[in-house]
Amino acid sequence: MINNTICLADLKENESGIITSIDTKSATAQRLLDLGFVPGTPIKALKRAPMGDPTTFEIRGYQLGLRRSESEIIEVEINTNGK
Repeated sequence: MINNTICLADLKENESGIITSIDTKSATAQRLLDLGFVPGTPIKALKRAPMGDPTTFEIRGYQLGLRRSESEIIEVEINTNGK
């Protein structure tokens, strides 16, 4: 089986995946967990700012912008079924 796990910061525009883990040692981890960034949750990268940071993600029916430093602590498994 091929490992399709990357950090959320590396998810391309219009690419989606499932959150697999979050680095709980990070100072922002609890806030992200409170916002719904929990393992098993679908997420989609919508667009990046012109300089590449921040990125807007769609999660749990809302859109949220995260800086690269925040999205680097989240691991996602890329959807390969086209959704």
